[in-house]
Amino acid sequence: MLSCRTLAKRITKYGWLPLDGGLATALEEQGYDLSDHLWSAGLLSRNPEAVKAVHRRYLAAGARCLITASYQASIPGFQAAGFSKQEAGDLIRRSVQLAIEARDDFLLASGYGVSPLVAASIGPYGACLADGSEYHGKYGISDLDLAEFHRERFRILAQSGADLLACETIPSLEEALVLSKLLEEFPRARAWFSFSCCDSHRLNDGTPLAEAVTALGDCDQILAIGVNCTAPQHVNGLIKEIKSVNSDKLIVVYPNSGEAWDHQKRRWVSESDRDSLVQTAGEWWRAGARLIGGCCRVGPAQIRELIAGLSPVIKKSVG
Repeated sequence: MLSCRTLAKRITKYGWLPLDGGLATALEEQGYDLSDHLWSAGLLSRNPEAVKAVHRRYLAAGARCLITASYQASIPGFQAAGFSKQEAGDLIRRSVQLAIEARDDFLLASGYGVSPLVAASIGPYGACLADGSEYHGKYGISDLDLAEFHRERFRILAQSGADLLACETIPSLEEALVLSKLLEEFPRARAWFSFSCCDSHRLNDGTPLAEAVTALGDCDQILAIGVNCTAPQHVNGLIKEIKSVNSDKLIVVYPNSGEAWDHQKRRWVSESDRDSLVQTAGEWWRAGARLIGGCCRVGPAQIRELIAGLSPVIKKSVG
């Protein structure tokens, strides 16, 4: 997997690493129904070419890191949908393969000289429950059971050929510590950890972000720490929280559009803040973020705009 030195050299050369946006967002814009419990992971079996096509759209928009369609993919989730354990594992592997194939297609067609990265998504336990509990992290299960849920998917993705793991939308310090212990079981694996936060200071479970960053600081396998699926207006404050503990990790941010998800009605509510995301990305970079993209309700068009707006800022600063 990707080394810290390799990632740092790439960011030093280009000034940042542009990430993609919401996979489900782009699929829904294409008319795909993602209303079942597998969400975008359901298309890994029903229409894998649709997933690969979205990856290609993000690369065409300028993203140089793809996040796989494994966020809501799990062995128990696929088994509940009628797949065998072997089939479930194969579908999780397919999520990485589709991103790799999209990257290869892009490189062949574009002649681009630097290979984009593939980050294998590992979503929180609550995402697979599809009941909204990923927004608070209070699952009511033991750390042992939580680790057992994550372990097999973790193993599959750590050995999948992805460049790194994206442990993302983590709502609680408890789950972050469980994932960091699992990461140590696979010494060659590298990851970023990104938290979902309720305001400019705290994770969704109420833990101060600075405390969570400190708790993960000694794990050399974690290359970057940051936030995702968090409203854009909180990002500057959260970057300051990370930097307040003098973490030597790279900072990753990919907020959502600012809308809220109603898990009972299964729809987005409140107003979008996509323009704020595009307009304030320069502030995040100046504050110290170096891996920047979007999450839910941020599609290829917004990623293209974000890159177009941020690139001159970076070019001016790094020369």
